[in-house]
Amino acid sequence: MKLAEAYGPEKFGMSFELFPPKTEKGEAALARHLDELVKFDPSYITCTYGAGGSTRDKTLEIVAGVRARYDLPVATHLTCVGSTVEELCGYLREAQDRGIDNVVALRGDPPQGEDRFTAIDGGLSYASELVELVRREFPNMGIAVAGYPETHLEAVSPQADLENLRRKVDAGGDVVLTQVYYDNADFFRFRDQCQSLGITVPIVPGILPVTNFAQIQRITSLCGAKLPEKFSDELQSCGEDTDAQFEVGVRYAAEQVQELVDAGVPGVHFYVLNKSQATSRVLRSVTVPR
Repeated sequence: MKLAEAYGPEKFGMSFELFPPKTEKGEAALARHLDELVKFDPSYITCTYGAGGSTRDKTLEIVAGVRARYDLPVATHLTCVGSTVEELCGYLREAQDRGIDNVVALRGDPPQGEDRFTAIDGGLSYASELVELVRREFPNMGIAVAGYPETHLEAVSPQADLENLRRKVDAGGDVVLTQVYYDNADFFRFRDQCQSLGITVPIVPGILPVTNFAQIQRITSLCGAKLPEKFSDELQSCGEDTDAQFEVGVRYAAEQVQELVDAGVPGVHFYVLNKSQATSRVLRSVTVPR
């Protein structure tokens, strides 16, 4: 199944994003959590890889394993970081050989210790170029691209960021998966702006339920997302009580998702952080059109 097929008038696309565990213990834990998550009948599952492509082989192993074990569509992430065009094509050929029919095409973050992205010799500089490559060389693969409701940190302006997204879609992107955000007003504004630019592919909100205040502060500082003041205050009022923080975060995420569903979004993409408890609680608390 191609990613775009997860969405439509009679379909609500629900997807989960994983990352490659670093240890055997982490792999065993991920398997347990996946057993719980697949009970919610996801449309597909994606998997990232480490900085600079450091876990690409593990990513392919995970997504191929998910496909085989659960008979679910899967997508591998792919970035321009540290790879020549030849190496990118080699990775995509191996993915296809393993039955992986979809890719989440991203430019990728600058390598650790660098403050700006620079393409290597023989490599690509922009996500739109990666999308073009995939569409040209692997025309049967489904392609998701990233969108930023609060604007990419490196964008010179919100308008420039939107125009960059349009280039990715025009190059062959089938679906837009958004970066984490916590104010649905940001998503609705972003969706309307995309539509005004003629972007007609599904625009899918990315949701990360908060389970730990300190952790989410680190994550949002890296991606440029902001926590609404009222939500942040409620989390702070929990003090060091992580169980209370979890309850506040799950309740907020459930309200956020239900509002999105009621507004007619085509689906929801959950950043599950290789765990099942928070996303499972959210999904038991909402009514989605499945």
